[in-house]
Amino acid sequence: MIISASTDYREAARRRLPPFLFHYIDGGAYAEHTLRRNVSDLADIALRQRVLRNMSDLSLGTELWGEKLDLPVVLAPVGLTGMYARRGEVQAARAAARKGVPLTLSTVSVCPIEEVAPATPRPIWFQLYVLRDRGFMRNALERAQAAGVRTLVFTVDMPVPGARYRDAHSGMSGPNAEIRRVLQAMTHPRWAWDVGLMGKPHDLGNVSRYLGKATGLKDYIGWLGANFDPSISWSDLEWIRDFWKGPIVIKGILDPQDARDAVAFGADGIIVSNHGGRQLDGVLSSARALPAIADAVKGDMKVLVDGGVRTGLDVARMIALGADAVMIGRAFVYALAAGGQAGVENLLDLFEKELRVAMTLCGAKSLSELTRESLVVDPVHAAPAAADEGIAS
Repeated sequence: MIISASTDYREAARRRLPPFLFHYIDGGAYAEHTLRRNVSDLADIALRQRVLRNMSDLSLGTELWGEKLDLPVVLAPVGLTGMYARRGEVQAARAAARKGVPLTLSTVSVCPIEEVAPATPRPIWFQLYVLRDRGFMRNALERAQAAGVRTLVFTVDMPVPGARYRDAHSGMSGPNAEIRRVLQAMTHPRWAWDVGLMGKPHDLGNVSRYLGKATGLKDYIGWLGANFDPSISWSDLEWIRDFWKGPIVIKGILDPQDARDAVAFGADGIIVSNHGGRQLDGVLSSARALPAIADAVKGDMKVLVDGGVRTGLDVARMIALGADAVMIGRAFVYALAAGGQAGVENLLDLFEKELRVAMTLCGAKSLSELTRESLVVDPVHAAPAAADEGIAS
């Protein structure tokens, strides 16, 4: 187990949440090997300590497409975040804004764009899936632009849904899922009152706005499954590139050639990601995939990364591996479930302190000085891990 603040928040979330919700955020695809490797591969990367470097003038800030960030961190898009705390996407967006970083709102958020965007002084980002229903996609893009969203995160690694066996065991899906969820809520009264009763409506806010009717949790799996599009190719995205006026970031890149294709397509950035180990089990961890991808396209576009990031030290590692900024998903949702907006703010405070310590003791006064020279071993040439150990923490 990786001991960190997010470990504590994970345990607090496990106690507070009905099991179907905890395991939905905590689980991955198939046997969850990639889920575990995301954490363990990253934690195994050794930072190179340097001392007596006069680190009194330290800067943790960065800039992405003209947007200033106080930390090189972005809250990742996480579906159903509003089920983890009362109007959870709003609370997370406010926490992110107070700490000087963006929130990325998921296509399948509980709170719609029109509720989240006005609730925070900082512009949010918006994530969109490739879906069969192009009318929904265009509607979502139009609404996002009207709400002041500039940065679009386009997720391309879900042409088909991954097999998430934990969901069938927990009650998120499978036989008698609805009654199992009700019974679980009854045994978690704090969540049942705060979110189950006071946090309504429990629908997919962005989908409901488009369809003109409520789409609840029972519709979630079915709607997504019916709308994934395995026929998608780069040419199918050209209308989005032409329509969207702000930065477009392609999420779900694990191969250097796909990163080069994103450059050719005209994307402004990519997110190196295996969907948190929730799609194809057995692929590279994000930390393993990142260096070669950064080498392939650094300078042509911004490179972001997610997967396994649990501490500010992990942020430092990812920056040193070649990322311009780092997305966190599970870590902030655990904190949100345990403590709401205050929990997310506290987690980001801890990330900031940990990153500051890492940079100080690596002799890096700015993020640009966090390079592979800040690591003990060049991970591009390091041998893959021989064992698959540890748990998602």
